[in-house]
Amino acid sequence: MCPCERRRETETIINSGLHFLPIDTSSRSFRPATSDMNSSSRMTEKKDKAIGHTVLSDICGREVGHLSTRKFAHRLAASEDLVLRLDLARKLEKHSGCVNTVSFNAHGDILVSGSDDRRVVLWDWESGSIKLCFDSGHTRNIFQAKIMPETDDRSVVTCAADGEVRHATILECGKVETKLLGRHQGRAHKLANEPASPHVFYTCGEDGLVQHFDLRTGEATELFTCQPVRGRVFTPVVNLNAIAIDPVNPNLFMIAGSDEFTRLYDIRRYRYDASAAFGKPVDHFCPEHLLGDKNLGITGLAFSDQRELLVSYCEEFIYLFSKDMGWGSDINSVIDDHHSTVNPDSKMETDSKPGPQVFKGHRNCLTVKGVSFVGANEYVASGSDCGRMFIWKKKDAKVVRVMEADREVVNCIQPHPHTHMLASCGIDKDIKIWTPTALEKAPPPSNINRWRPETNFWRVSPRDMALELLALRSQQMSPVRRPSEEGDTMGLIVTFDSDSSDSED
Repeated sequence: MCPCERRRETETIINSGLHFLPIDTSSRSFRPATSDMNSSSRMTEKKDKAIGHTVLSDICGREVGHLSTRKFAHRLAASEDLVLRLDLARKLEKHSGCVNTVSFNAHGDILVSGSDDRRVVLWDWESGSIKLCFDSGHTRNIFQAKIMPETDDRSVVTCAADGEVRHATILECGKVETKLLGRHQGRAHKLANEPASPHVFYTCGEDGLVQHFDLRTGEATELFTCQPVRGRVFTPVVNLNAIAIDPVNPNLFMIAGSDEFTRLYDIRRYRYDASAAFGKPVDHFCPEHLLGDKNLGITGLAFSDQRELLVSYCEEFIYLFSKDMGWGSDINSVIDDHHSTVNPDSKMETDSKPGPQVFKGHRNCLTVKGVSFVGANEYVASGSDCGRMFIWKKKDAKVVRVMEADREVVNCIQPHPHTHMLASCGIDKDIKIWTPTALEKAPPPSNINRWRPETNFWRVSPRDMALELLALRSQQMSPVRRPSEEGDTMGLIVTFDSDSSDSED
C-alpha cells in the first residue's frame, strides 16, 4: 500500500470513529506540586496521560505503517477512554410503541428497528433520518428484525409475538412485499442469521421449536423441539427465548430459555430424513452452583469471535463461558453426579471445575433482555429493569459505565459493527444513539444497586391482553394443544398493563 492510500485509509477510520473522540490534553498542562495532592489523583493523572499518549501513538504508528489497519481499529474500539466518553448523541423517533429490537446492517450505515406498533423502520442513524418505514404484516409486537447480509439491504426478516416468521423484500421502486415463512405455536422471541449468508437464518420460540430457514426455497425446516432434562415433569418443552450462531464456525449455534442450561448444537449432525437424534446437544453450559435449579431462566445469549459465550439469566447474573467450560452432551449424568457429591450439611462440592466470569449490578426480572459484546469484544453490555445501561470490562467484570437510557426498562443494546457507538432501546418509543463525544470522561459509577421503585411491572396493553386470551381459548378448544399452555394464563395476568393505552385504537 502506497503512503497516499495508507493516509486516506487512516483518515477514513478517523472520520468514522476518531471524530467521536475529544482527546483530553488537559493532563499535559503544568500543574505545580501541592502537598494536598493525594496518590489517587496522581495515579488518575498518569492514567489519563497514558491513555491520551496511547491513542495518539497508535494514530502516528498507523500513519507511518508501524501499526496495521486491523490492529489499529481493534485497539481503538477497545479503548476504555472511548467507553468513558460515551454520550447520548441523538434519539430516533418514529415508532408509536415500545421498541423491542435494533440491529445494524453489515456495513453499519443503516439501523433497522421493530416495535409494538408492528412496523419496521430503516434508519440513517448518523443523520437521524428515516430511509423506509413499512408495515411488517405481523399482528402482534415485533420482537426481532434483521437485515440479511449481501442483499443490498433489501431483505429483512422478522419474528414476533404472534409466532410468525416473515420476510420483507424491498423492491427497486421502494414498495415492500412481505411474506409469511413459518410459524411458532406461541411467541417467537429471537432469530439468528448465518454470518455473511443472504439466505440462511434460524428462529426459536416459546413452543421449544427451532426452525431453519433458507430464503432460496422460502420454506421452514423444523429441526427439533428442545426437551427439558430428566425429571422436569412440570413442563414438556423448554420455552426458548434466545438463539445465537458462532461467528467463527456458523455450523454451531446455541439456544436457551426456561431452564438453567445453554445448549450448543452442530447443524452438521442433522439429517434431513429426520432419522438422527439431532435434538441432543453437543454441549451444555451452566454455572456449577446453578445446576439443578428449577427456578431459573435465560433471556439473552451472545457469541464472541474468540468463541466465548455470554449468558444472561433472569433474576440472576450474566456469565461468560469459554468454549472448554461445557458439561458435555450427557447432562442428566452430570446432574446426578452433582447431586451425589453435594453434602446436605456443608453444602460444599468436590471436584469443582473452573467457573465462568460473573457480571453483576444490573437487574433482569421484568422483560426478555439481550446481552452483547461491545468494544472489540473487550466489554459486556446489558440493559436493566432500572432504566439504565450497564457496561462491564470483560477482563475483570468491573463496571465501567452506568447510563440512564430509558424511563423504565432497557431491553436491547446493539454495538456498531465497525466503529465505537451503540444503539439502545426499551420501553420508551425511541431509539437512543450513543457515541464517544463527551468532552469529559465519566466518573466511576456510583449507586449501582439503585432500584427505581416507580418502574411499572406490567408490560401488556389491554388490546394485547384480549388477543392473548382469545388465542388461549382457541387453543384450548383445539384438539392439538400447545405444549406450554399450562400456566400461560397466569403468566399473562401478571404482565397486564392497566395503565397502558393503545394509541392505534
